Amino acid sequence: MVQPHIVKSTCCYCGTGCGVLIHTDGQQVLRVEGDPAHPANLGRLCTKGATLHLTDMRTGRAHYPELRQQRNASRQRVTWDAALDHAAQRFAAIIAEHGPDAVAFYISGQLLTEDYYVFNKLAKGLIGTNNIDTNSRLCMSSTVAGYKATLGADAPPCSYEDLALADCLFIAGANPAYAHPVLFRRIEDAKTARPDMKIIVADPRRTDSAELADLHLPILPGTDVALFHAMLNVLVWEGWIDEAYIAAHTEGFAELKRRIREYTPRFAADICGIKPEQILQAAEWFGRSPRALSLWCMGLNQSARGTDKNAALIHLHLATGKLGKPGCGPFSLTGQPNAMGGREVGGMANLLSGHRDLANPAHRAEVAALWQVSEVPSQPGKTAVEMFEALEAGQIKAVWIACTNPAHSLPDTAQVARALQQAEFVVVQEAYAHTDTTAYADLLLPASSWAEKTGTVTNSERRITRLHAAVPAPGEARHDWQMAVDFARRLEALLPPRAAVPLFPYATPEAVFDEHKRSTAGRDLDISGLSYALLDSQGPQQWPYPTGARTGQARLYADGRFPTTSGRARFVAVDYHPVAEKTDARYPLHLNTGRLRDQWHGMSRTGTVAQLYNQVEEPLLTAHPDDLTQAKLASGDLARVRSRRGELLIRVEASTRQRRGEVFLPMHWSGRFMAGQGSNALTLPKLDPQSRQPELKHAAIKLERAELPWQMVAMKQSPDAVQLMHRAADLLAGFDYGSVGLFGHDQPAVILKLAHRNAPSAEFIARLDAVFGFDDPMATLSYRDPRRGVEKHAEIRLGRLTGIRLTGETAARDWLKQLIAAGADAASLRPWLLAPLAAPPQGQHSRGKVICNCLNVSADEIGAALNQGCDLKGLQAKLACGTRCGSCLPELKRMVASTATAATV
Repeated sequence: MVQPHIVKSTCCYCGTGCGVLIHTDGQQVLRVEGDPAHPANLGRLCTKGATLHLTDMRTGRAHYPELRQQRNASRQRVTWDAALDHAAQRFAAIIAEHGPDAVAFYISGQLLTEDYYVFNKLAKGLIGTNNIDTNSRLCMSSTVAGYKATLGADAPPCSYEDLALADCLFIAGANPAYAHPVLFRRIEDAKTARPDMKIIVADPRRTDSAELADLHLPILPGTDVALFHAMLNVLVWEGWIDEAYIAAHTEGFAELKRRIREYTPRFAADICGIKPEQILQAAEWFGRSPRALSLWCMGLNQSARGTDKNAALIHLHLATGKLGKPGCGPFSLTGQPNAMGGREVGGMANLLSGHRDLANPAHRAEVAALWQVSEVPSQPGKTAVEMFEALEAGQIKAVWIACTNPAHSLPDTAQVARALQQAEFVVVQEAYAHTDTTAYADLLLPASSWAEKTGTVTNSERRITRLHAAVPAPGEARHDWQMAVDFARRLEALLPPRAAVPLFPYATPEAVFDEHKRSTAGRDLDISGLSYALLDSQGPQQWPYPTGARTGQARLYADGRFPTTSGRARFVAVDYHPVAEKTDARYPLHLNTGRLRDQWHGMSRTGTVAQLYNQVEEPLLTAHPDDLTQAKLASGDLARVRSRRGELLIRVEASTRQRRGEVFLPMHWSGRFMAGQGSNALTLPKLDPQSRQPELKHAAIKLERAELPWQMVAMKQSPDAVQLMHRAADLLAGFDYGSVGLFGHDQPAVILKLAHRNAPSAEFIARLDAVFGFDDPMATLSYRDPRRGVEKHAEIRLGRLTGIRLTGETAARDWLKQLIAAGADAASLRPWLLAPLAAPPQGQHSRGKVICNCLNVSADEIGAALNQGCDLKGLQAKLACGTRCGSCLPELKRMVASTATAATV
């Protein structure tokens, strides 16, 4: 038996790239903690990272290859040889009949660099198609295009240590308090250590990040370029630019200077919906601060003008000479754990390995020589949205999808569903069995996942980290690079030869890494000096790290030279364009989508951890109270949300942190966790003309009250809560409204909510009771009032309340949740269960929302401590909330401030 030991890895969520110490017995992950030696996080983890050991590592996984032989038939388990032989034969037949561009690969920023490299070579080197793209197209491709347009290469020039050194921090289109919480802890630390540091946040919403700011710019959605142009206008007018730097190291400034002349603070303020004085203040702090650092994320990137927004922000640094120095520079925050690694190997439809451009004949020749193939195809491949449009049109016949969920994450999900149904052959390579996309798979290939993989990833600051497997993959699941290699070897035997040597000789991921690093030699991202052994002995390293180097390079462009033809950075004369879809009388509200603090992407992993639902239990559309009133809605009501492409039924909440005329909807819930297709049923597939990144942030919508008289909630504590949740998800079909999830802390439980225009059949109720195990008459207690349409159906085992179904009257849901989670004694509940009462029995009440996930501290407990005179330090001393991961600190500070304000009124 293997003794418990520690294995080093990284967190599999955002692009911060936190180091993780996995405590394992060799078969299962026992717990995790932050790696204090990792320079990205120095031991810290957020709520998601700190609960990695609680994610479903076995029961919700895909375990065996499954093949559907005929359309509309069910998939059957097959051997690996049968699965890959079948895939190779289908791809080879389609290529022979329709050409190499009739197949495509859609991969993921959650793959390891080695996985990415093999897929890229498989498509471009073996098959001869550039139809390979990645879900990073949905998050970082505008950053890639913006960096290349201005600085000459896709290379974030900064380091995390710059967060503590900046005198002015400008956060635009990002909410690191939610999306990159560990980095936000660094920002909080920097502000505490140096209170004079100025923080500016440009965001339509008053987010937790905005609440830390000295200046919040609540600009109208999509007006970022007008804001940045106006700031540059002020910098020029006031003489806060570095003319010597501009003259020595840049080109194109004269044309941009003419372009921004009309963007005075007053002119731009009208566009942006803010005050001219706010623009002047932001420009002054940025221009007069010795060191200025900017951060951005999806608010800039997920736009039909995302490249322009990136370039316009980078211009502020070029004009002031604030890059290549400590505490300075334009710093994009990567959304996924290895979107950077995918960019490095050219895992996109318009790129090649080593930051080479597909359009450059010399670059294509270099890659062809490295791979020893006759040529690399010159025709650009289909990017993400275009790929699925071509799939629906029949131009692409077969698609291989790895480690991503396009049926949920791409805009206009109805179109994606049509495309996957139209395709001749769909392969899905996936760790989790219950994603929206696996339902369309003709061939499902089970993949290894976090804690089971070996290889490398690159985080937002260009830092490469080695991952080590801590546990074996379940069932017959294989590593992503292995599956791609095994398939490629089979396909290579069926296609006309393209190389004089075997293209896929790899026996280990290290062999793949060694070839990848050779492709970078002499390039801006040169890592020829790295090896697995060096990364193991010296720890994570930033690139470039060429042969002979002793350490990676913390900052780029300190010498003022850039990887452009002239060696100069470029100002690009971009214009401001309004958002791609405007509001009007029919669709008067502006929809913004984004992340929550405690969920990740499509929830296939975080959705299996009960305590990660504590912040937000179900998908909620947040709107200003006045907008809800105008739509005849109140907080907690169910609403029908319509765009020009689709609709959802969803619960609404009121918040004055939301600007009037704008609403916010989390991106995470999909058809596996709610009735409907999720937020992207509403979004539009408009693309940035340069980066081909879709407009996921902006859509015009309207709200209508949804009258759904029949409502039901079912809850059940179960040792197999995740499996029960997946079974309960199948009950959502056909209902106007529904959501399914988990709750609890130490004892996870399932909650299913349904609402509909009419009461469902008795057969459905019987099916629901069978799923939840409420069909045992010896363990259930029931009350029915047919006249009022009220029913209570409680499960009691060993004297404790373990589950309940409430129909017609669901007001008791919250306090019953807490009793079920705690396994409370049911004796005192019997009178309530057998009576037409909605209010809880005397002495029973809800704890309120859990604020501190780590230590299960609720809002009521915090409120009571605040009423007793506690400040933030007092709360931490008394309840310990906010003392572990720190993700709840912004909310705790808000509660402290609110109590102090109330006390002075």
